[in-house]
Amino acid sequence: MVAHGVLWILLGFLLWPEPGTASLPLLMDFVIQALGELEKKAPEAAMSPKSAPWLLLAQDMDPHEPLHHFLMEGQGFRDSELNPHLLSPELRGLMEKVVQHSVQGGQEYGVVLAPDGSTVAMQPLLTGLKAGLQGHRMVNLTLNSTEPARGVGVITPGVRATIPGHRVASLDVTSRNAEAHISDTRVTSLTSVDSLLVVTLARDLGLAFLQNHAGWGTEGCWNKLDAPQNFTLLDPEASPLTTAFLNGALDGVLLGDYLSRTPEPRPPLSLLLSQYYGDGVAQEPGLRSNFRRQNGAVLTSASTLAQQVLGALLLLQELEPAHPQVQGMSHDQLAQVASKATKEFTEAFLECPAIHPRCRWDAAPYRGQPTPLKLPLGFLYVHHTYIPTPPCTSFQRCAGDMRYMQRYHQDTRGWDDIGYSFVVGSDGYVYEGRGWFHVGAHTRGYNSRGFGVAIVGNYTADLPTEAALRTVRDELPRCALRAGYLHPDYKMLGHRQLVSTECPGDALFNLLRTWPRFAPDIKQRTARRASRRSRREPSPKLPAADS
Repeated sequence: MVAHGVLWILLGFLLWPEPGTASLPLLMDFVIQALGELEKKAPEAAMSPKSAPWLLLAQDMDPHEPLHHFLMEGQGFRDSELNPHLLSPELRGLMEKVVQHSVQGGQEYGVVLAPDGSTVAMQPLLTGLKAGLQGHRMVNLTLNSTEPARGVGVITPGVRATIPGHRVASLDVTSRNAEAHISDTRVTSLTSVDSLLVVTLARDLGLAFLQNHAGWGTEGCWNKLDAPQNFTLLDPEASPLTTAFLNGALDGVLLGDYLSRTPEPRPPLSLLLSQYYGDGVAQEPGLRSNFRRQNGAVLTSASTLAQQVLGALLLLQELEPAHPQVQGMSHDQLAQVASKATKEFTEAFLECPAIHPRCRWDAAPYRGQPTPLKLPLGFLYVHHTYIPTPPCTSFQRCAGDMRYMQRYHQDTRGWDDIGYSFVVGSDGYVYEGRGWFHVGAHTRGYNSRGFGVAIVGNYTADLPTEAALRTVRDELPRCALRAGYLHPDYKMLGHRQLVSTECPGDALFNLLRTWPRFAPDIKQRTARRASRRSRREPSPKLPAADS
């Protein structure tokens, strides 16, 4: 019950603002510190089963959000039970800033920078923690009932609840141990809604596509990486469904699911978050924020998520018939929206690698004027960095390696920028170099014909991690194909096939030769002749970038 109490206490931050206190950097580490202090100082009332396990969220305080109230077992808040001074003024000020998510004027609010370099919206994350503490609760909706409403039912397992003044839905709330897999999104007479998925992701996913928001999944840049305070989106017209929001939603789903399956006593939330944004929950390196997309895809299938989006919209329609986005829409229309939203989210987010933009690794500016690529391209060239030699397994190390290579390329080699299009770390992330749109300096004589993708490390004798290999072989090209950056019949080549070099190392190249897109009939002699004809392009053969 300590975790329940901690989340309940957080509600007070909206009620006791103290302007003028010093501003802490918007870092996940300070959020974890705040949770840790609350866990130590929580009063007895906060740990009592009688206390309402409220979460500090705008939805919980907004009477126009009955869906969250309904699914999250909301009860009235009693301020007499709350001590607002359990945290220092600095930590209270931090939490006041981050618990409500919004996008306004190209700025994103309610987000923090996590140790893995990702930006995370706290609102859906905290919602998922609360839903997980309640356990997975399934709401079975039998829609279009003609039975008159008789009042608000208490939401307990197996009890029908009715909503006064609305078209009645028969609602059966039960705990669930395993997610049922649904084969399609066709509307049926019974729709099961998982409270965890609905309040973290499904509702917002459906509404974003109902509103025809462009620019969803947008990344952004912090004003200072060492002391972040302001987060500016790269697309000023971005949807509220930003990458940071989706990161927070996935983290909320994954950690909420973990909490719902963990018997009492559950771990303190501060410990859980520290492990998740560190080396892995319960010493499991795969369960950490670096791999949220892969873990999210494993936790829920596309068909299941589509049904949850549909169920969320149907339930919203039942609870709020006048809601402007769902008013008057048929079940079939909502099903089409749910199918489209889930398809876009799955293909463009879950199945794509997370790419840290240049500003995230503190890239120096491009020198001169970049040359645009003529997309789509026909090749993806595989490299290893050789030096740096060790694989980078943390954001701090990978970002440092990127800056090191960029300095060498610009200051020693005299290039305009880091040579590679993208660099893949062993931390679960891709780092943007020259990106999708600008000609690189990675494969002399062929820079304008393909993207140069390097894996940090020396792979002469050893192979990269499976996650890094999967990123280069499957995820990055799949997303490039979907976006129209690669030809449908693109080929993958090792650097040594086009330039006289040992890159990408014997071990990696021998594996590359087994990949389906590998093109074995490229002759090095022809490549060298083409290289001699293109001497004006910089050679990437250097100890700090290629072997």
